[in-house]
Amino acid sequence: MEAIINGADDSTATSPDRRSALTYRRFGDPAGVLQIDKRPLQDRGRHMLGVAMVLAPINPSDLIPITGAYPHRIALPAIGGYEGVGQVVDASPDHADWIGRRVLPLRGEGTWQSIVDCDADLAIRVPDYVPDHLAARAYINPLAALCMMDARDVAGRTVLLLGAGSNCADYLGALAREHGAKHVIGIYRSLERAPRLEALGIEPVGLSDARAVTRAAERADITFDALGGPVGTEVLKSMRAATVFVSYGLLSGEPIAFAGSCARHCRFHLRDALAGMSVGAWQGMFGRVWPLLRHVEVPAGQVFAARQWRQALIAFARPGRAKPLLDLQAF
Repeated sequence: MEAIINGADDSTATSPDRRSALTYRRFGDPAGVLQIDKRPLQDRGRHMLGVAMVLAPINPSDLIPITGAYPHRIALPAIGGYEGVGQVVDASPDHADWIGRRVLPLRGEGTWQSIVDCDADLAIRVPDYVPDHLAARAYINPLAALCMMDARDVAGRTVLLLGAGSNCADYLGALAREHGAKHVIGIYRSLERAPRLEALGIEPVGLSDARAVTRAAERADITFDALGGPVGTEVLKSMRAATVFVSYGLLSGEPIAFAGSCARHCRFHLRDALAGMSVGAWQGMFGRVWPLLRHVEVPAGQVFAARQWRQALIAFARPGRAKPLLDLQAF
């Protein structure tokens, strides 16, 4: 991976009986409420794994809850981060064969910490051929794209992607073509995204060309929207009757106005898709994620030592930036 490693600053390593974590005790601007805490290690149950974290990305889905968008779902204090990759360093005798394996420690504690306790049933083993920088991003976007596409018949239809600068849109575009979509259109903001969309077989349409955006909306049978706000509202209003508008993100930070729409509006939340999923189905989903990651080339990220999380947040906010990844071995 061609990643940029930022310089170190003064810090002490986590002691053997403690872990470091990026926590927040109140909701607000992540730059203002996150802080590094040292937390004692606790005894683990027989079915739990201790995972020494290696890399974790910074996604919109990590930051939005910190702002207080979903306060009823989060008990404070909380640890940031929903995905990442690490190595099992502790397990009960029943799971001794996990020691040394790379895993995704998911659906439990926040991943922005040096050691994560994870239920062995929910931990995902990482194939040897998948590098850390890909494994760290193998959950939120790929799984959301698979769940959304599984719920929609796109064969022979025109698919529109709002927010086509995101990795999730890349996966949705690749899956739509794989599932027989007649045409896939991507609305992008940054000009440098156009060649990548074309390489993925997605027709690029610039967000600044309002007329072209409206025409794309009028052609669409199914829209997957990560933006919300005025753009999502206008696209929804421009779509034909009996079409479908799937809202799965709010990158604009503004809601959609639904009045005057002929299209059917659906919301997608990954947590809802996972709520009724059995452990076997959960594990089986990643049998589909790994080939998807090989099919859709993910750009290299920019790696920051965890103690430089503020610089990582600044990089995250820059248009056209590489995906920031936290090196959680470097608190």
